[in-house]
Amino acid sequence: MLLLNQNDVIKVLDMAQCMEAVEKAFIELASGSAVLPPRINLFTEEGLGLYMPAYLKKMGALACKVVTSYVKNPAKHSLPTILGKVLLQDPDTGDVICIMDGGYLTAVRTGAASGVATRHLAREDMGQKVGIFGAGAQARTQFQAMTVARDIAMAYVYDVNDEAVSQFIAEMASLLQLDIVRAASPDQILKEADIICTASSSPTPVFDGSEVREGTHINGVGSHTPRARELDTAIVKRSKVIADSYDVCLNEAGDIMLPIQEGAIDKSHLYAELGEVITGKKPGRANAREITLFKSNGLAIQDVAAAKLVYDRAVQAGIGTNVEL
Repeated sequence: MLLLNQNDVIKVLDMAQCMEAVEKAFIELASGSAVLPPRINLFTEEGLGLYMPAYLKKMGALACKVVTSYVKNPAKHSLPTILGKVLLQDPDTGDVICIMDGGYLTAVRTGAASGVATRHLAREDMGQKVGIFGAGAQARTQFQAMTVARDIAMAYVYDVNDEAVSQFIAEMASLLQLDIVRAASPDQILKEADIICTASSSPTPVFDGSEVREGTHINGVGSHTPRARELDTAIVKRSKVIADSYDVCLNEAGDIMLPIQEGAIDKSHLYAELGEVITGKKPGRANAREITLFKSNGLAIQDVAAAKLVYDRAVQAGIGTNVEL
């Protein structure tokens, strides 16, 4: 059995390749060749644990991820908000062939899904400026994915934590060789950005949806519980909403569930799943004025696709530690 720590995963997990793998996973989901059981959510006093299995038949990938989201970790324990491990199995025997760190993998596969959505939904005549709400690990990979999906010229980042923004700008400007502006307010991002990514830990809306410009594309990724929402009712109602999964959005995503509970929309407002857009079952953006919103909750198919990619590349490169159990 192969063990891969976070540094091992970082060495082999490339955003562009992960986007390709994740796109294939969504195609499998749309075509019916993916097995995606409901994830188990386990709440504790300090955070949330998720247990996420999936099987991708065409990719020959079977795995289960155990991931936690503890928002106090950075300040209280000097640990990332999101921690996790992935158990990759041989689909022919069921044997566990690899255990890998899932923290970085989770951030990258989440960014990859937004990158795929942006490639299919954002206006092709725009997309030079991206706005990021949040300055943590998820925000970093959202930004990376946007630079793969579109030719980004400038970025704006907003977070209530000024130090986190400073660290984000220093790190990402050097890594991606792009100009990054500290947004003075959420409104600055709404006025400037063609593409918006929300990747914060805020349980309440991070901007006024009535102020979003026509033609904007939004990736909503930060909130993934029934009572938390980064997006207000106004922007959800104004947008063509594409879900990673209908079922997950309707049962776990406060961004969608709360507007439904308010009576502002009903479940038919969910226009399509991302896989339906990718495969052409439903068209994506209809015109240049439309606001498109990809609501990402995170699916186990993304983890399985990314884990298979990591494992294959690690074996090829001779990276990791082999152990007998």
